[in-house]
Amino acid sequence: MKNLVEYIPIFTTLFSIYFFQEINKHYQLKKKDYLLWWALGVLTFGLGTLSESINILFGWSEANLKYWYIVGALLGGYPLAQGSVYLLMNKRFAHITTVFFILLIITASYFVISTPVELPTSFNNKLTGSVFAWKWVRYFSPLINIYAFLFLVGGAIYSAYKYYRQGIKEAPFKGNIFIAIGGLLPGVGGSFTRAGYVEVLYVTEFIGLVAIYYGYKIIKENKVFLNTDHSS
Repeated sequence: MKNLVEYIPIFTTLFSIYFFQEINKHYQLKKKDYLLWWALGVLTFGLGTLSESINILFGWSEANLKYWYIVGALLGGYPLAQGSVYLLMNKRFAHITTVFFILLIITASYFVISTPVELPTSFNNKLTGSVFAWKWVRYFSPLINIYAFLFLVGGAIYSAYKYYRQGIKEAPFKGNIFIAIGGLLPGVGGSFTRAGYVEVLYVTEFIGLVAIYYGYKIIKENKVFLNTDHSS
């Protein structure tokens, strides 16, 4: 019998659809680069949890494993982080990092698709990159995820600190704190996945996405997106 925790990705996927629709409307209204990347980030988040939902509902398959790894481990939080780059950094830096990491992700995805899969006799049908025969394929994701962490979580902390120093301790400060927490949690869950506890990832993904949404709503409803914007 399956653990109820394993069904959490279904709810995360449904929530990501709702979140994507809302942030996409915001992008259509403002036409800002960072909102486009955030919308793509929420969409990517949902595509990752969709693969987890497929695994629990229809069973394990090599195709779905590789799809999950590309969307989750390689893309992961990168689009959300790149939105923060377009918001906080100058446009030249944002464009250069976009080209670099997209090429890196495409290259890594090619090797993920190409690697054989070796299933151990004790395989439990969980989604994990540990079954890749080419173990070095997994070395791509830390570089991408460190970058994503620095700009998604770090960018939110920086923004919160900036507002706090300015004496603004309500919506902008609180919103960015929630975004930072939400960006951090899936990474925590991902570390447990490497140790074989993929259910922890399911929980942290859901809580993390809800936290990001809540932080986004706090800031959006108080109309403080954002005087640091470099996307125009």
